[in-house]
Amino acid sequence: MPIKKAAFKAIRQSKKREIYNKGIKSNINWLKRQFLKAIGKKDKKIAGDFYLKLQKFLDKAAQRGVIKRNTASRSKSRLFKKLHSLK
Repeated sequence: MPIKKAAFKAIRQSKKREIYNKGIKSNINWLKRQFLKAIGKKDKKIAGDFYLKLQKFLDKAAQRGVIKRNTASRSKSRLFKKLHSLK
């Protein structure tokens, strides 16, 4: 157990950030699943809507430091390729 107040505060902040980050990541994963379901059904309109939402969430998560910028960029690129592979 920490002895100083600052150490207790650091633990509190760490737990708070962990909960926040997990929420953001789970939301991103849910959107990815919905996007991939739409791709599986070959529904380009719904997949496009989910892609736009997912792109926004990935950019915000990268901006806030929840995920790295390159990870967000790589994910967007791969999802974009899947979206445009539909005909």
